[in-house]
Amino acid sequence: MLGACAETPPMPTASLQAARQAISDAERAEAGRYAAAELGEARIKLASADTAVSEQKMTTAERFADESRTEAQLASAKTADVKAKAVNDEMSRSTGTLIQEMQRNSGDKP
Repeated sequence: MLGACAETPPMPTASLQAARQAISDAERAEAGRYAAAELGEARIKLASADTAVSEQKMTTAERFADESRTEAQLASAKTADVKAKAVNDEMSRSTGTLIQEMQRNSGDKP
């Protein structure tokens, strides 16, 4: 009988806000371009969390919100990795060009 009177857990407001913030951060980092699958998954899980809240399933909502935040953070990390690799590749090309120019100016052959 006491189990039937159990209270519904509180709404996971902090988890939902963290998920929304992580998605917003990922969007600003251009994750939609570089990690679209992960960003899409984060959005789906946030929508599932919102649905769970409306159904008064707060434990499930918190789990989905946490998963959403994690997916969004993964999207941000993948985006940062892709951008860093692009910068590194450009620096390598620039260095190669500079070396060739120095060799040409000094009369050395590569």
